[in-house]
Amino acid sequence: MNAIEITILSIVLMIALGYFLKRIDFISVNDVDVLNNIVIYILLPCMIFSALYSADLSLINQLGILPFIILASSFVTGIISFFILKMLNLSDKKLWSVLVTVMIANTAFMGYPVTLGIFGHEGFLRAIFCDIATMIIFLILSFVLVLKFGGSPKSAVKKIAFFPPLWAIILGIALNLSNISIGPVLENTVNYLGNGAIPLIMLSLGISIDLGGIKRSKAMIIFTSIMKLAFFPFIALLLVSFLGLVDLQYNVSIIEAAMPSGMLSLILAITYKLDFELTSDCILINTVFSLVTLPLIIMLI
Repeated sequence: MNAIEITILSIVLMIALGYFLKRIDFISVNDVDVLNNIVIYILLPCMIFSALYSADLSLINQLGILPFIILASSFVTGIISFFILKMLNLSDKKLWSVLVTVMIANTAFMGYPVTLGIFGHEGFLRAIFCDIATMIIFLILSFVLVLKFGGSPKSAVKKIAFFPPLWAIILGIALNLSNISIGPVLENTVNYLGNGAIPLIMLSLGISIDLGGIKRSKAMIIFTSIMKLAFFPFIALLLVSFLGLVDLQYNVSIIEAAMPSGMLSLILAITYKLDFELTSDCILINTVFSLVTLPLIIMLI
């Protein structure tokens, strides 16, 4: 087996293990929030910081194009989806519950393990820059939803300003470029914690899977899966081809664009009192579908 097959199968097995542990009542869905908090607030920031702190950032000018690819793909997909959903005469809350899942990709939770497994640390570095776009999209959608459904713009800014992965990016790049050492003990500790992120992410995804969502939200699950798993990466493909990107820049951009809907979508749905059950169904089921579409896209590119 090649590196791609090994990586995908390893991810599938870890997700399957999480689902199996839920089925035998070893762990429950109620534990997912705790696991996700450990990942988001501790392990994932350590993983990002470790990669950026030790990376060769001499190509940072070239890496800066990657967030643009994800941003542009998201907004093209989002605008087209918006007009299609409008024609279906959905209520505003249902429309935006679906739209956030189409526009926000899982560039971190799913994107990091896949790119790291296939392309190593060079691919992972590029995935981090792609994920910067996801944070920007999250912030923009927060402001849109504040204006649409009410809420405090201050709270939207606060969510991003205190988002640990964002600070991991800032500190990792800043300390790297300024050649400031954090010392071997702290560096080793951060590395150990970062190494725990991927398995915990995959187990959490497996525990979260609820196949009953297919019956509840069948039409919107099909719609979001087509737009997120096929149309979104197609737009990214057109962009990277037009811009002449090659090698890792080309591959990682398309693979990150092909990720399923991100869990940040659910945060928006809950925060702004949208139909969060619909959002959750779309995220979880198209994550399952992505275990088929991702390997196909990876093989094609």
